[in-house]
Amino acid sequence: MKLLNLVVASLLALTVFGGASSFAADSISQMRNADILTEDTAPRMPKVVNSDERQVRNYPEQPPLIPHKIDGYQIDKRLNKCMTCHDRRAIEQSQAPMISITHFMNRDNQFLASVSPRRYFCTQCHVPQTEAKPLVENTFVDIDDVLKGETKK
Repeated sequence: MKLLNLVVASLLALTVFGGASSFAADSISQMRNADILTEDTAPRMPKVVNSDERQVRNYPEQPPLIPHKIDGYQIDKRLNKCMTCHDRRAIEQSQAPMISITHFMNRDNQFLASVSPRRYFCTQCHVPQTEAKPLVENTFVDIDDVLKGETKK
């Protein structure tokens, strides 16, 4: 009897879960672009903007974008390549902007002599800009444009 129950439970599980997996695969394939799945090569990576010009920020607390390539930059617990130019002692020679004073504050807002460990890994917030087309439509409106529109009414 136990063997019969086991066989019935196994067949039931195969029927239910087998159908569910094919249903999930069908629904996922409908969400994907079918052309992408048949291509042999991946799309090319977009080029990194390497202008060394500061980018305009879209909102007040936005971290600045990195205006140059950072390929091969070592950023780990032993070395931070960004600091060779953006450190307080290096900016006169490099002419790069110094990192924000907030990067020297600990979580209790007390100033430290060196960069805070929580702000040491630059690429957690700062990213290079690429020459990529947007993947989705963007309807973002800058606050200055919003204010200009309100004053005209």
